[in-house]
Amino acid sequence: MERLAKICKKQITVTILAILCGFLVAAVILACTGYSPADAFAILGEGIFSKPKYIVNVIVKATPIILTGLSVVFAFKVGLFNIGAEGEYIVGTIVAVIIGITCDFPPVIEFLLILAGGMLAGALYGAIIGFLKAKFGIHEVITGIMLNWIAFYAANFVVTLDRFHQPDSSSTYEINESGMDLIYRFKMSESGREAVKNSPLLLETVGKTDLNIGILIAVAAAILIWVILRKTTKGFALRTVGFNKEAAECAGISVQKNVIHAMMISGALAGLSGALMITGVSHKIMTLAATENYGFNGLSVAMLAGNSPIGAIFAGLLFAGLFYGGGSIQSTIGAPSEIINIMVGTIVFFVAIAGLFPMIVEKLGKKVAKRG
Repeated sequence: MERLAKICKKQITVTILAILCGFLVAAVILACTGYSPADAFAILGEGIFSKPKYIVNVIVKATPIILTGLSVVFAFKVGLFNIGAEGEYIVGTIVAVIIGITCDFPPVIEFLLILAGGMLAGALYGAIIGFLKAKFGIHEVITGIMLNWIAFYAANFVVTLDRFHQPDSSSTYEINESGMDLIYRFKMSESGREAVKNSPLLLETVGKTDLNIGILIAVAAAILIWVILRKTTKGFALRTVGFNKEAAECAGISVQKNVIHAMMISGALAGLSGALMITGVSHKIMTLAATENYGFNGLSVAMLAGNSPIGAIFAGLLFAGLFYGGGSIQSTIGAPSEIINIMVGTIVFFVAIAGLFPMIVEKLGKKVAKRG
């Protein structure tokens, strides 16, 4: 039992158990409401894996929440809770659209300028949270929530401006084509349309989806963050601040400076997520009736990943698959799509109480020993 308890303390074990518990709770709810769990889960799997188009759509959906998940992971490593990732994502989309509409440089320059603008916007937004935390001790959750709402209404304001508002719509104009993702520009070109038309696979994966290079950037960002945290002096300083602020100060590490830097990098990742959504998927922003939840889903991704940058890639893909495939459950057997939200919430809940798993095993072991 002691060995089993040690196994239960490992992050991979916690993650697997949490996912299994999420599916178990969903199965119980489905069964209680008159639906077959086996049928529902089979449909969920088909909605993710049965066609190349579905797999690509999952990857597209995963890209922004991987990056917002990385944003939260990075803040966690420094002992901060970046609930403001949603606002940083939104300001990233705002600045990306403004640059994409007002500037029209050659494609590569325009694309990189939009991404840089989104990252800078997110970084500055995160820096506000970090500065207020470092200088005045204002909790990052409070300022993060307030700044989320400011970003929300700022996006709606930009949509109404004459320079950006598309007449007879609730959105801005699309960004200039030079700022759009290279895969999109390829399939919209004459040679690209011909290639897509003559290839069933390209038609399915490129022609019928919003496939873009965002996933490559997200994976590269995860690897880069892992390297920064684990292999650099700056990463050591940031992690030291997260582990023990007093010890960091005794070692000559500036806590205030590193808190601000951490929130800037965290915000830049969320802002990059928003910019990639503009260049690769939506190409514009619309009047928001509610937040898009990419930042909040990033919190779930970070928790499931165990605050691992590399783990955020797989956690993002899992959640994206559940969200995307979940729609097929409702359309096929009529089960409410909210079951997926319940499943995700249950998974996060069990990750949050991960410490109970080894405790339960130890108690069971003691009972077995007494009976023996």
